[in-house]
Amino acid sequence: MAKRRNRGRAVDGVLVLDKPGGCTSNEILQRVKRMFGAAKAGHTGSLDPLATGVLPLCFGEATKFSQFLLDADKAYVVKAKWGERTDTADADGEVVETCATDGLTREALLSTLERFRGEIEQVPSMYSALKHNGQPLYKLARQGVEVERKARKVHIHSLELLDFDTTHFSLAVACSKGTYVRNLVEDVAAALGNLAHVVELRRTQAGPYTLEQAVTIDELSQAIDSGGHKALDELLLPLGTSADHWPALALTEATAFYLRNGNPVQIPGSPAEGWVKLTGPNEEFIGVGEVLDDGKVAPRRLISSSQ
Repeated sequence: MAKRRNRGRAVDGVLVLDKPGGCTSNEILQRVKRMFGAAKAGHTGSLDPLATGVLPLCFGEATKFSQFLLDADKAYVVKAKWGERTDTADADGEVVETCATDGLTREALLSTLERFRGEIEQVPSMYSALKHNGQPLYKLARQGVEVERKARKVHIHSLELLDFDTTHFSLAVACSKGTYVRNLVEDVAAALGNLAHVVELRRTQAGPYTLEQAVTIDELSQAIDSGGHKALDELLLPLGTSADHWPALALTEATAFYLRNGNPVQIPGSPAEGWVKLTGPNEEFIGVGEVLDDGKVAPRRLISSSQ
């Protein structure tokens, strides 16, 4: 019998990538996975091809926690162009409508932004990764098909004006999962009786990860040239950083044993509700749990005990 081909090496950790523009999140994931020679890797939610910035990539055991990063809050800096609407709501699309911009003022924009802070409703773009009958909407849109989309509630934690003139404006946005910044730009412009589309979008934070932690493709190439896989692995952040945005709880040997066997446990200092980061008696990362109604912490995702 032929020997089974090695499909990659075991790599565990999180790489905070500064995604370049002009490629999809999956394209850049596959490129980085090949650079690491990793057996298993996944990203934590798509960025548009036009977008750059923070894209956490999870390797090995860290893929167990990618969903939690997908559900985490995000932050962006966006630059938009007034007076034009495109079919994709960004500069990658075709201009389908134009209007004059000479009546726009900074004061009117600042006043309008107030309406978009806090909980708002958005109708997702047809050029989004949401699926309809198993098909991503953007694929249907490219076929000329449009389907009805229901409005969804999202939360805009902060929305600040960075720059303004009658050609462009820039915003800093901190928001909940599922927020479409392209839609936000269009809706803000519409509230002013104008049009706009995104020309630059940079994600500055995803969950606990920030742009200051991010590495570029060039830096990865330099690392592999200087030290191979060992140098690349040194750029990975520990598994436990994926839960750094939640309260941390330390377990004893006894509670860790029961928790690893799937049993909810009582842990002193637990919050009243929500998700928690779990560490063992030697401060090693064990996984994440959720506080139940009775105050006990139930295991939700645990790393392999061999880690």
